[in-house]
Amino acid sequence: MPFIEKNWILIVVLLVSGGMLLWPLIQRRTSPMKEIGNLEVTHLINQQNAVLLDVREPSAFEGGKLPNALHIPLSQLQSRVGALAKLTGRPVGAYCMRGQRSRGAGAVLAKAGFAGIYTLQGGVLAWKGAGLPLDPC
Repeated sequence: MPFIEKNWILIVVLLVSGGMLLWPLIQRRTSPMKEIGNLEVTHLINQQNAVLLDVREPSAFEGGKLPNALHIPLSQLQSRVGALAKLTGRPVGAYCMRGQRSRGAGAVLAKAGFAGIYTLQGGVLAWKGAGLPLDPC
């Protein structure tokens, strides 16, 4: 008991930092989105007629987009998701510049009725880095 009384701050720091380390793992397991790489995105496009959704903001939307992708910035997705209603039967792959912001689109897309929701691991930078084609903006 004296150890806990003397080191309660360290114990709190330990618990908080442990929680912060576990949070991404918990978030991935509970998220409606599945993280996939370039090969899986290509498979979704070619085999399952997936909808690609570029959620980059207009200021970051340069240098090209994935082939046939729709551009709806993440900040506008909630208000414009109704335009995607006719596509809910198809899988959707969301991506951004590095793959972090696209995770935010998962909850919005799930509420809109999409079942197969994916995010491109590494975003458009990983796509470019692999030498895969981009459509002009």
